[in-house]
Amino acid sequence: MTIFRRGPGCGWVPNSYYLVALIYFFPNLLCFPATAQGPGRAVPVEAAKVEVGQLSDRVMAVGTVRSNESVVIRPEIAGRVVSINFEEGQRVRKGDLLVELDDSIYKAELVQAEAQLRLAQRNYNRVEELHAKQVATTRARDEAQSGLEVGTAAVALAQARLEKTVIKAPFSGVMGLRRVSVGAYITVGFDIVNLENIEPIKVDFRIAEKFLPAVRTGQTIEIGVDAYPGQSFEGKVYAIDPRINEEGRSVVIRALVPNEKLLLRPGLFARVTLIMNLKKNALTVPEQAIVPRGEEQYVYTIIDGKVRQKKVTIGTRRNGRVEIVEGLGTKDIVVTAGHLKIRDGVPVTVVNSGKGA
Repeated sequence: MTIFRRGPGCGWVPNSYYLVALIYFFPNLLCFPATAQGPGRAVPVEAAKVEVGQLSDRVMAVGTVRSNESVVIRPEIAGRVVSINFEEGQRVRKGDLLVELDDSIYKAELVQAEAQLRLAQRNYNRVEELHAKQVATTRARDEAQSGLEVGTAAVALAQARLEKTVIKAPFSGVMGLRRVSVGAYITVGFDIVNLENIEPIKVDFRIAEKFLPAVRTGQTIEIGVDAYPGQSFEGKVYAIDPRINEEGRSVVIRALVPNEKLLLRPGLFARVTLIMNLKKNALTVPEQAIVPRGEEQYVYTIIDGKVRQKKVTIGTRRNGRVEIVEGLGTKDIVVTAGHLKIRDGVPVTVVNSGKGA
């Protein structure tokens, strides 16, 4: 028994008798597999509800941490250091005594000036009496008065020099590392130590000029530094440079960040997030729900068990979600997976819900 027989040429053809028999006894051989989804059957999809919450427009930048106030303590007069009244790294208050210089010479100069002033005062008094009796000339009186004024100025100068032998903190802060020891002779302008006010602390950063219309003082920033991975520090913008940098076409922004624990230090590299606009009732959907077609964006919503295609206007993207500016409501449910199997009006069933669905 052969199902195939040799045909014309070298080929083989099915034996018609046995083929008819196979079809008669095994009719299912001619049935083709049914389609996965018959007419009217629901297509399984994943879906999620539209979420309502706060959303902000953010700009990422890099910046540098700077002291709120910073100064290098330098003497205004030359002299020998006789006393250092601070410890390196110590916190000091405004007006605290830091360094004293040898004041013996300046005290002597003050005594000399005061003696000359007393002499000038007596000379002036005598000439004034003689002038009143019309014995001394007016010129003599003027010269005596000038001598008195010169003597007064000399005393003030000597007093000022003496006061400069004592160096005090110009503001509260933390002392740096000193570069001088007791007994050293220092000249005018010598770097003694740096003083840093780092509570609060400043952060300088740059953003592109296109964001300038949206930036204003009082906006919140969040910064992260490599020294404290995973930790975020919040601050406020308080100054915007009125001049745009011509080379990078960027604007410099300065913010203040609270630093009570003194964790942040000047010179740290900072990753800055500028929060420009906070939207309290923004509508968002998962990014997977968006179906782009050319320059337009669409989503599939589920209404009464069937999908409906809707055109939407999107806004900010943040953490895997997309803001819907126009096209959806707060109670809508959107398809997040299974788009290739559906079209407008097809019945669906949600098999693996997204957040809130």
